[in-house]
Amino acid sequence: MNTLHKKLLIALTALTLGSAGAVWAQGAASAPGTGPGSGPGAAGHAQHGDPAKWAEKMKERMAKHQADLHDKLKITAAQEPAWKTFIEAMNPGTMPARPDRKEMEKLTTPDRMEKGLEKMKEHLARMQTRLTALKTFYAVLTPEQQKIFDERHRRMASHMRDRMDKRMGEHGPDMHKGGERPAMPEKK
Repeated sequence: MNTLHKKLLIALTALTLGSAGAVWAQGAASAPGTGPGSGPGAAGHAQHGDPAKWAEKMKERMAKHQADLHDKLKITAAQEPAWKTFIEAMNPGTMPARPDRKEMEKLTTPDRMEKGLEKMKEHLARMQTRLTALKTFYAVLTPEQQKIFDERHRRMASHMRDRMDKRMGEHGPDMHKGGERPAMPEKK
């Protein structure tokens, strides 16, 4: 992965993860058994205990974060509609369901890759919606508010990168730090 691509991926991931907690919380709260902590890959959420409790906690944390940001920015009555649109775009609904592993195994490699590309396009469309709402909201902020917003986002992104570094350290080599992925040994 080249450096520009990595930076873009990290920035998009940080922005997405900033709203992912609330999205997961909404999905798990509205449909028990279908949110994080259920289905394939649920073991990754075992550390959080009961998925419904974890989702509720994430929802509360996201609401607290949003209220804190609203207060720090000192949102005016004129800015409130753009704020609400921004918040709604960052909380778009439930997370898409993971594809069924057994069904995916039945597909050919090109078909699996095509399914993956479809998911990426859906994700890109959601990101575009969020970016549009972000730009609209950002445009109504004063320069001082923009400065506060930028600093808060920088800290959040840095925190998310640190958490990703820690997880990668626990689960494998840290590939987004320090350059390219190590070359695979040649087969003889």
